Amino acid sequence: MDIATVGGLIVTAALILFAIGDGLGNFVDINSMFITIGGTFGATFIAFPLNEVLGMGGIIKNTVFNKSQDPGDLIEMLVDFSTKARRDGILALENAIKEVEDLFMTRGIQLAVDGQEPEAIETILTTEIDALKARHAKGAEILSTLGALAPAMGMIGTLVGLVLMLQNMEDASKIGPAMAVALLTTFYGAVMANVIFNPLVVKLRVRSSEEVNNMELVREGILAISAGDNPRIVEQRLHAYLQPKLRKTSFD
Repeated sequence: MDIATVGGLIVTAALILFAIGDGLGNFVDINSMFITIGGTFGATFIAFPLNEVLGMGGIIKNTVFNKSQDPGDLIEMLVDFSTKARRDGILALENAIKEVEDLFMTRGIQLAVDGQEPEAIETILTTEIDALKARHAKGAEILSTLGALAPAMGMIGTLVGLVLMLQNMEDASKIGPAMAVALLTTFYGAVMANVIFNPLVVKLRVRSSEEVNNMELVREGILAISAGDNPRIVEQRLHAYLQPKLRKTSFD
């Protein structure tokens, strides 16, 4: 679980509730929720295929709850595989990869074990990386659209509330509910956009960048293992994916 994301949401929600105080009931209005929340997702369904919007649940779950693997651990694992392949042959990795949890690494090493040419391995792994980038880009686009539509639907709700208020100026009992719709829709839209959707867009892009970097690191390591490179050379090649201060060597 990504503590920063969950903690940020909790802290932000707590501060908003603290500012509201005992008047929480005044900030609950069903009509405003229908206009803002329903309108935001309804307009998003117009913009994107239904299956892509519904698939956002899985992307958001991975963004919030999955923690990126430490690239240093990946390098250490790949160097170990390289050492084993140099000592016992590439076929010795077939049993070693059974305990690897990273499916991308498992598939890549299996391709090498199966005797695929380095060019074919690179093509297959690069295609998978590109597909991941495309999925994450689509997810970020949908979240960005939600973040843009939420304040817009809030403004529409505000206009609806103002029209209702102006039509009932003689009846003081109807001015309050209409004004509540006018103000709360803007409030809901602003919270949805700036507390949920827009921060999730940034988080998704950060997570995507980290995951792509790790996958490219793994691809480079597998190609080096397939080529029979010296484990020291493999480690040096993979260290290019790390900041200098994070680079550690497995060799004395």
